[in-house]
Amino acid sequence: MNLTIHTAFLPHTDPDASLAFFRDVLDFEVRSDVGGGPMRWIVVGPADQPGTSILLAPPAADPGITPEERQVIAEMMAKGTYGWILLGSTDLDGAFERIQASGAEIVQEPMDQPWGFRDCAVRDPAGNLIRIQEVR
Repeated sequence: MNLTIHTAFLPHTDPDASLAFFRDVLDFEVRSDVGGGPMRWIVVGPADQPGTSILLAPPAADPGITPEERQVIAEMMAKGTYGWILLGSTDLDGAFERIQASGAEIVQEPMDQPWGFRDCAVRDPAGNLIRIQEVR
């Protein structure tokens, strides 16, 4: 088997705010933006990695989701426990400074972890946890 990671999913509650964060703060390119209003599907990714993307999507667009499930998803997103992703950077401190200067919510400043990596954590506008690990 020859598998690659093509697209990861993160939910959004405000597509314009999520787009601004991933495009303007993280410097990802916008690969597609379809739909309208809160029902937008936005694909972003690093310009130098055209085969790897993040799909920013409405969290409960599936018509099979019950109202109760939609409520649970909304509650989990509000707490920041629904979506998360781990990114890598060769310049963790520079990336952190840029994100911090944007006014994004900081969860953890860069620090050495007991499991051997140095990383930081922030939240995107939807509350998703974005961990950034230093790539050595």
